[in-house]
Amino acid sequence: MIPSSSSLVRDECLEVVDNQHLTPSISILSLHAPYFASVLRAGQFLEIRTSDSLVPLLRRPFSIHRVVGERIEIMVKVFGIGSRQLYHARHGDRLQVLAPLGNTFSYEREDFEVALLVSGGIGVAPMPMLEEALRARGKAVYNFVGARTAEEVMTRYLSNVLVATDDGSLGYKGNVVALLSEHLERFRGARLRVFGCGSNRMLDALCKFCNAHHLACEVSIESMMGCGIGICYGCPIRVRDETGQVHTKLLCQYGSIVDARTIIFDDV
Repeated sequence: MIPSSSSLVRDECLEVVDNQHLTPSISILSLHAPYFASVLRAGQFLEIRTSDSLVPLLRRPFSIHRVVGERIEIMVKVFGIGSRQLYHARHGDRLQVLAPLGNTFSYEREDFEVALLVSGGIGVAPMPMLEEALRARGKAVYNFVGARTAEEVMTRYLSNVLVATDDGSLGYKGNVVALLSEHLERFRGARLRVFGCGSNRMLDALCKFCNAHHLACEVSIESMMGCGIGICYGCPIRVRDETGQVHTKLLCQYGSIVDARTIIFDDV
């Protein structure tokens, strides 16, 4: 993973220029953000204050979905008050945004030639930007996308897509890690690197699979990071170092991109 640069972080008030509703609970929110568009990298995240009121009090973290010119896009899924406010944001609304935060995916490494992007549910959010960065460096990219049903599958701006749904309504019937297992043989002999994002349960399964098959893998972990800069202590994770010692880190400072060999998922 590429470390973050705290010297680039700014807190800016950004204008909403579009909010495209894809489903009754998912939208793509577009913000005019010339500075952030110039410095954000694949895998980083931002923190948004969703309202001028005290409800909700803390900001909400979002992966960067795409950068288009001077605009940045995030994928919003309604889970609670904050995400609902963003889902209903209108053109001209202004939002306070802190970015760029976190480290980035290792798309600049030279030790792989094929990238397998594995996402579950809303975990597809950072994949379009990651694919663009990988392709710009000559990597072959394949996407494995999982969701509960066909209606929840999001594959816009992704190529070479294989889909898994829990109910079998589209593509492979089962979870996305099982789908990856079904197709792994086709990549025999290639220098691979796996990139994942999704629920902790899905990422735990992906990390265990990749570790068992000696596949380099890094995952973007979802967490309710209230501040994004290590003040609120709301995002502890456990990681194992090279000696086997286990340490507690703050995800917003340590990640949110973490090596599959080090992360320990609790309560999955």
